[in-house]
Amino acid sequence: MGKVFTITEGLENMGAIRTGGQGSVYKGRRLGEIISAVKLLPTPIHTEDKKDKNYRDFSNEVEKLKKVNEVPNPNVVKILSSGLTESGSFPFIEMEFIEGPDLEELLKAPNDPIFSIHELVKLANQLSNALAHCHKVGVKHGDIKSNNVKFNAFTGNYVLLDFGLAIMSDEERRTSLRRAGAIEFMAPEQSEGQMLFESDVYSFGVILYELLAGRVPFPLNDKGETARNKVMLSHMEAPVPDPLELRRRHIPKTWSPEKAESEMRVPVWVLAIIKRCLEKESESRFKNGVELHEAVVKGFTADLGNSEVAVKRSSQLEKENNELRDRLLILEGREISQEPVAPVAYTDPDKISLSKPLFYGLLLLLFGLIAYTAYSFYNSEPTEDRVKSIYPVDSVSVDSTELNSDPEIKANDDLDKRIRSSIDSVERAEAKKQDTTTNEPVEPVVTEPEPEQNNEPVPVPTENEPEPSQRPPKYTLSVTKAYFHDSPNESSRREAFLVKWNNAELTALDDKNGFIYVVFFNIQGQVTKGWLRKRDLRRIS
Repeated sequence: MGKVFTITEGLENMGAIRTGGQGSVYKGRRLGEIISAVKLLPTPIHTEDKKDKNYRDFSNEVEKLKKVNEVPNPNVVKILSSGLTESGSFPFIEMEFIEGPDLEELLKAPNDPIFSIHELVKLANQLSNALAHCHKVGVKHGDIKSNNVKFNAFTGNYVLLDFGLAIMSDEERRTSLRRAGAIEFMAPEQSEGQMLFESDVYSFGVILYELLAGRVPFPLNDKGETARNKVMLSHMEAPVPDPLELRRRHIPKTWSPEKAESEMRVPVWVLAIIKRCLEKESESRFKNGVELHEAVVKGFTADLGNSEVAVKRSSQLEKENNELRDRLLILEGREISQEPVAPVAYTDPDKISLSKPLFYGLLLLLFGLIAYTAYSFYNSEPTEDRVKSIYPVDSVSVDSTELNSDPEIKANDDLDKRIRSSIDSVERAEAKKQDTTTNEPVEPVVTEPEPEQNNEPVPVPTENEPEPSQRPPKYTLSVTKAYFHDSPNESSRREAFLVKWNNAELTALDDKNGFIYVVFFNIQGQVTKGWLRKRDLRRIS
């Protein structure tokens, strides 16, 4: 399509998309293949001077509009640029071009004349989110209608378009609405030129009503002034027709009886929101998009809590997506059988998606790390935490001065000291003999006398006490796990135990009733004393 006139440098005019009393929307192309939509306002501005009221008003509204895109929102069209055209000096705003049908097109044949409940709730959530986003930064749209909400064929989102009225002055807005506004979607107060946050809420209610019932509450029969006045008067005074009765009349004949019955069960909260949005007095509506969106989310969340509703909607999701793909194919003029189209799905910007190869790679890496950790655990020296887990009851530090009041354990401690002293004497004697053989001077060995413990008799087993001239036998574990006992009998088993991977060499300090008494020192300097069953051990010397 050839140029009509130049918009601005680097932005080519590819022809009008639609025109109206509030301005025209053109398809634009920046240098390269970037396609955009350009809204031209009908009132020219001849000087870019702040003293010019029209230019000042336009600049102020554009600055407000820029706030909408400071935080991106998937349901609001992106504003790319704004300015005055090189020819004609018309104010314009450049927006991203959304590929896909608008709501007005989705309600026309060969599509169904009404939306399914699932798709209606989806649109209510996304469009109220768009309004909440705009109202938070103080921007009123002012022209919400079916052909200003598009379905993005690439993301599956519904997107609010055309902020043309938002950048008009109050006088321009009043004139535009009076002459060429979409009267079917206008709030009662807009007939007097007012544009409130509640006006956008009213238009939102009209859209939901139209998608649910198959038509707007007060349709425009022709474009004459009389018909327009009749519609506006109806907005101000007439009661809203029952949307459920209209929905029943517009049920498609292609729907099965089961689907038709299911689609007539409209959630109560949806009907309540529509009713409140369409109140005649602005004070009775939701005060802005934020309050409206909160009500939609609350109703939607409560609906999901109903398991029956959730199951039915999830079962319909795939079928409705397929129907929507078919609609898009028909609109694009292609035969359904010619070219398979990937399912359109909503992509949540807060979620991270992974390709299948990357996902399986990460999964293999995770299994490898688990295997390596397990291998390291069973083939490495025990750490302090692992040693503590093996001796959870009676592992104590070597330098501990705490005495146990149990007489039998006292006796075992005294036995340890006496046997240890005897072994030390034997080792020193052997060392002296070796030193004498090599004619090297040997320092005299001084054995300190054993300090008296107390005057109480200590039961010391003497039957198997090793002589200084012989070494006590040594053992190691022959089973996976060997438990310590407080005395040489089965009934005195404790929670502490040794495991085979300790590779412990255990010196039998006493031998009684098929048990040996040992003192085990671990690598952390902790000591565990007690009796071990000989059948759990293997003698190594």
